[in-house]
Amino acid sequence: MKKLFFGMLFWVLSTSVFAFQTPSDSVFTLLRTKLEVESPTEKPSVSGNELGNSNLIHKFYANRNFASIWSQKGVLLELAYEMRFEIRQSKFDGLAPQDYHLALVDAYFQTFEANKTAKKANEPADLANLELLLTDAFFGLSEDLERGKVDPGSLKGDWEIERKAGSADYMKLLGDAVAANNIRKNLESLYPKFAIYKKGREVLRAMDERAKTDTLDWKPIKLEKSIKVGDSHTAIPALRERLNYWGYAKEYPLSDPKLYDSAMFLGVRAFQLRNGMEPDGVIGKNTALGLNASPTALREKAAVNLERLRWLPDTVQKLELILVNIANYQLDYVNKLDTLLSARVIVGKLYHESPVFTAQMSYIVFSPYWNIPPSIAKKEIIPAVRKNPNYLSQKNMDVVTFSGKQVNPASINWSAKSFPYMVRQKPGGSNSLGLVKFMFPNEHNVYIHDTPARSLFRKEDRAMSHGCIRVENPAKLAETLLRSDASWTSERIDMAMHQDSEVIVNLPRKIPVVLLYLTFWADSKGEAHFRQDIYDRDEEVLALLKK
Repeated sequence: MKKLFFGMLFWVLSTSVFAFQTPSDSVFTLLRTKLEVESPTEKPSVSGNELGNSNLIHKFYANRNFASIWSQKGVLLELAYEMRFEIRQSKFDGLAPQDYHLALVDAYFQTFEANKTAKKANEPADLANLELLLTDAFFGLSEDLERGKVDPGSLKGDWEIERKAGSADYMKLLGDAVAANNIRKNLESLYPKFAIYKKGREVLRAMDERAKTDTLDWKPIKLEKSIKVGDSHTAIPALRERLNYWGYAKEYPLSDPKLYDSAMFLGVRAFQLRNGMEPDGVIGKNTALGLNASPTALREKAAVNLERLRWLPDTVQKLELILVNIANYQLDYVNKLDTLLSARVIVGKLYHESPVFTAQMSYIVFSPYWNIPPSIAKKEIIPAVRKNPNYLSQKNMDVVTFSGKQVNPASINWSAKSFPYMVRQKPGGSNSLGLVKFMFPNEHNVYIHDTPARSLFRKEDRAMSHGCIRVENPAKLAETLLRSDASWTSERIDMAMHQDSEVIVNLPRKIPVVLLYLTFWADSKGEAHFRQDIYDRDEEVLALLKK
């Protein structure tokens, strides 16, 4: 009886465990053997290429009894060719195809094509290896598309957006792709949910094609001084050639190739306008830098910024938000996908860089005090008072305790090591915050505010603040944010902005504020927009993308 029991038990187990395996299905056995490594710290590899997603791969194949998905009966399926195509296409996402085993995948494909020509059977071991490589590539590419390849938290710059937690089920995604016989659609579902990402991919694709046929010498042109129309300069021939290359000017007979003539002037203005510069036709530092950028350099800039788009949190997809692109010196108020207000902004200078983060705008302060940060008081205000005892009254400032009690400046020892007070500037036209500030509480103490120095908005380079965002038309922004309350007319807003004490208005809803740093984007028409990397942040991201 015992022999009969154990015999039946063995028969049941063998028929259930191996129900999906035929005697000739050696790929099944090879897959299972490769994935069932003895050491938990050891990752399976193929020809020295480590499988970065081995846990997912093991679970995925265990759930389907180690049946292959990229080949059947010893022959590659069309799905495998599509996956290889998507690996190659990842370069238009600014990613590196070699991160997804492209060289080794190509080598296996060549072997299988040669076998097909020679009417030779494919080796099961080769099929199993390619099976693992393609599946690992799908999982790796899926995560990079959804979350970004680079962890923004590891960057040196002040990027305060944490890396997104992956919400997609990559095993289910691959299962759906296999069932629908469609890799592209399922990978595309992981893209950031705004149109500029796909438009940016198309620009990157176009730049990639340009880079292949580019024959120009893109040696950097450095100018000691600006060139104005009518000037003669040795750099003019090269600059004119680059304008022609990008379609901003046409070739025409020249009596003096070194002369900056009126026809070239029009091309320079068009180039400046497209690239966010002051369209004055003067070839200065920024215009020269823009014309120094080769198709390869612009392709890399686009790649960096597609990665930044993948970092953005879900709040960016909300119906109402305020976007500040630091590199573009611009604020946009967006509601239901419509941009209702755009305004120039002044951002932090190089050593007081505006951080990148998200926060909720919750209130507006009209006629604000400027509570001067201790760092500025120590470095700027206190030394100024030591030199000029009338400095505070001239700047409309007073001194208070941290509980808000007024202190007579004459009673303070301005040479003491400690300064247990707060300096603030009273409301008024000379207040450094201007007549209104827009508050979205955050650990950086950064906010959007007015400024009395309005002439600065006409400058091309507007990285001038201590880190806060100065907005060009604050009254219009306030009117836009308070539009749901009919009592807040433009007249009432103007009156609130000219009081002797603060007027605090809570917004009826919290509005996400997103501070971005994008040096490239593509608009809804697919037109590319490039900006200067004012904080020198692109190179670090590019290096990590290439790593």
